[in-house]
Amino acid sequence: MLNCRDDILTYTKQLVSIESIVNTAGESTIAHSLFQIISSLPYFLNNPGSVAIEKTNNDDQERYNVMAFVKGKKGNSNRTIILMGHIDTVGIDDFNQLKEHACSPDDLMEALKKENLPTSAKEHLESGDWLFGRGVLDMKSGVASNLYLLKYYSEHPEELDGNILLLAECDEEDGSHGVLSALKTLKKWKKEHGFEYVAAINSDFVSPRFEGDENRYIYKGTVGKLLPSFFITGAETHVGSAFEGLDPNFIAAELTKQINYNPELCNEAYGETTVPPVSLKQTDLKPSYTVQTALSAYVYYNFFIHSWSPKDVLIKLKEQAMIAFTNALTTFEERYRKYSEISGEPFVDVPWKPRVFTYEEMENLLIEENGNSFIVHMNEFKQNLLTNTELDTRMFAARVVEEAWKWMKDKNPAIILFYSSLYSPRIEMTGKTTDELNLINALDKAVATIQPEYPHPIVTRNFFPYISDMSFMALSDDEDGINAVSKNNPGWGTKHYVEFQDIRDINVPVINIGPYGLDAHKKLERMEMTYSLEVVPNITNLVIQNLLTNEEKSL
Repeated sequence: MLNCRDDILTYTKQLVSIESIVNTAGESTIAHSLFQIISSLPYFLNNPGSVAIEKTNNDDQERYNVMAFVKGKKGNSNRTIILMGHIDTVGIDDFNQLKEHACSPDDLMEALKKENLPTSAKEHLESGDWLFGRGVLDMKSGVASNLYLLKYYSEHPEELDGNILLLAECDEEDGSHGVLSALKTLKKWKKEHGFEYVAAINSDFVSPRFEGDENRYIYKGTVGKLLPSFFITGAETHVGSAFEGLDPNFIAAELTKQINYNPELCNEAYGETTVPPVSLKQTDLKPSYTVQTALSAYVYYNFFIHSWSPKDVLIKLKEQAMIAFTNALTTFEERYRKYSEISGEPFVDVPWKPRVFTYEEMENLLIEENGNSFIVHMNEFKQNLLTNTELDTRMFAARVVEEAWKWMKDKNPAIILFYSSLYSPRIEMTGKTTDELNLINALDKAVATIQPEYPHPIVTRNFFPYISDMSFMALSDDEDGINAVSKNNPGWGTKHYVEFQDIRDINVPVINIGPYGLDAHKKLERMEMTYSLEVVPNITNLVIQNLLTNEEKSL
């Protein structure tokens, strides 16, 4: 067993002390600091080509990944394990009056003693086995654990029959520019050094799944995440003549009622079920106040998947949108009739029918109707729109749909369904390949070795339940699934693009062994030190040894 608690705690505090909020200059600062730490180790002083700091590709921000590898000397194997973790954090505004202490765990914990805390947080603060602060859980203690293992094997390469490679990536909390850029370097090093990537071990945080859950989870594979979005058009009218038009906000409200928290949209696989979709934005697109109803509305939802593809999700949500649109028109007509009865004004038949298009369907229709002039116009429009740096990928996509809609000959109310943000692919890791089977066996053996030394159950599950950079180490989707993303994202190729082939070229099975704690992304973010600083690195190390030492098993 590695006696690593104190060293990893020191690394954790060192990394936490650097404020590295996503999309700020701190991401660059922490990368350069980490690069200096690694570069100063004797192994890397003697092998400077084994460590790199690299700026991200196609990124508006200046930020960097840090990557390093140690080649083992126990044998001649080129089998290589990737240890990965992100170095950015979410913001610290939620710390309020304690903001100045957010990245100083010792100072923060002293200040928290004077605060009125929930019972569990108070007990943890007094226990001496919990560390508080922004990034201690998500996920700088995980990076610190990987850094310790890199240092250990740099000092003991004779214990390593193969190689380990550390990837400390930026921008996990937003657009994953870090890991997507790192894929290029992983491919380059694979060619230059003959690395055979057999596993990736992520070190993102884990938490209880419910109140009273004492399990510490390790995950094989990961949930996928999509952002299905809906551009909704209505029929404009003056509010004094409300029933002469159709408010798109009314349809949007019905759509959210239909989709939000809907168990039919939970994806079960291998006995595990995703949480249902929930809306992350709902608005109309009126630029300012008028007494006219809005021309259009925009809403998007978080959507997790285990086994469904992005194409499956479009099919399911198109059905849900048709139901919502039909219900909205039914309610509209019922209320119009009731209003006519009490007002004495005549009822006029409602002229609209529910219409739902995917963006791909609408684009194909517009190309068919307008030919090359539409294509040229939209390409120019998107290039010009790129100059508006205030638009994120989601609003950029909405503006593209809004512009394309202007070309529709039939402008009766409709719903346009599309994707407006990064797709974090799902990964099913079930032992279907030799590498997967070997990794699962190595993990099971490691847990069995460590469990007697730790009082809480260490439990493995199939899908990491949070969004993470694990998603970009392998693909479980076929080409149809990926095409559903690229052909239905209006910003694809301009504001947003992912080289999915890079992922396929790496395509390594991935698990998550990460620190345990509570309240990630909140003021009381904290991690349990015994599990995070002792159990996590030792299980990870045993997986490395089990995977690289044992002869490769075949299916």
